[in-house]
Amino acid sequence: MAMTGVLRPGYIQVRVLDMPAAIEHYTKRIGLHQVTEGADGRVYLKSAEEFDHHSIILRRADHAGVDFMAFKVAADSDLDSFEKRIKDYGYAVDHVAAGEQPGVGRRLGFTIASGHRIELFAHADQSDPMPPVHNPDIWNLEPHGMGARRFDHALFYGPDIEKVLDFFTKVLDFRLAERVDMPDGLLAIWLTCGMKAHDIAFVKHPEPGKLHHVSFDLENWQSVGHAADIITRYDISIDIGPTRHGITRGQTIYFFDPSGNRNEVFAGGYTYYPDLPTRTWDETQIGKGIFYYERQLNEAFLSVVT
Repeated sequence: MAMTGVLRPGYIQVRVLDMPAAIEHYTKRIGLHQVTEGADGRVYLKSAEEFDHHSIILRRADHAGVDFMAFKVAADSDLDSFEKRIKDYGYAVDHVAAGEQPGVGRRLGFTIASGHRIELFAHADQSDPMPPVHNPDIWNLEPHGMGARRFDHALFYGPDIEKVLDFFTKVLDFRLAERVDMPDGLLAIWLTCGMKAHDIAFVKHPEPGKLHHVSFDLENWQSVGHAADIITRYDISIDIGPTRHGITRGQTIYFFDPSGNRNEVFAGGYTYYPDLPTRTWDETQIGKGIFYYERQLNEAFLSVVT
C-alpha cells in the first residue's frame, strides 16, 4: 500500500542579521553543509545525512525569527487532498510554484492560529552529494562541528494553541505526544507525524509568529557534551545545558546563533507509536518536565524568542 499523508519535517526558513556570521555558525559550528546560494541571497544548507536538497534556509533580514516551516508529504496528490481539508477548516491556502526554492517542487502555504506560516511539499531533488545507499559507510562527508544529523523540529510561541492542536490533529493527522496543562488552560503541546516524540511544538504566548528554537539531532549524549565544548571554545551564547528534558526525554543543550535565534542540539528521546496515550504534565512539575535535572525553569528559556 502506498504511503500517504505528512511524512516528516522538511525545512525551515530562518531570518538572520549577518549572513557571513550565520553561515559560519551553521556550517562550522553546528556541522551543516552549504548547498547553494540563490539569486535572491538566500542560503540553503543541509546535514551530510539528509537526502533532500536542503533543510535549513537562511534569509538576510532586519530582524531575526522564522518565516515558515515546511513538511514533506508522501505524494503530489496529497497536496490536493490537504488543500481541500485546510480550506474546509477555514484557512486560506496559497500556492508556491516549483523552483521558487532550488530543488523543491510545488508547495502549499497557509497561516495557522498561532501566526506561523506552514507549508507542505511533495517533491525535493536528492542532495548532491547524496548519502550513500549501497554498502554505505557510516559517513560519506566527514563529520565536523557538532555533527548535526538532521533538522529535527522547531518550537514556536504564539496564541490560540488550542486551535493549533485542533488543526494539526484533525486536518494534518498529527498526534499529541505530550502536553502541559495549567490551571488557566493549555500551555504547551508536542506534536508528531511519525515515531518521534515530536516534530513540531507550540507554547502559548501573546505575540504571534514567534520562534523559540530550531533543533538538530545528534547521535548520543557524548555528542551533546562535544557540542558544549564547541560552544565554550568559540564563546557561543548559551541558554542552558547540557541537561535533559522530562518532556520528550531528550538530552539537550540550548544556545543562540549570531542573530539571536535559539538553537538546540539534542540526542535521545522516546519512540512514539500511534496507539500510545498522551503524556500530561501540570503546574506542579513543569520545571522537572522542561529541565529534568535542574527541576526549574530559567528566565531566558521562558522569555527570549525571535
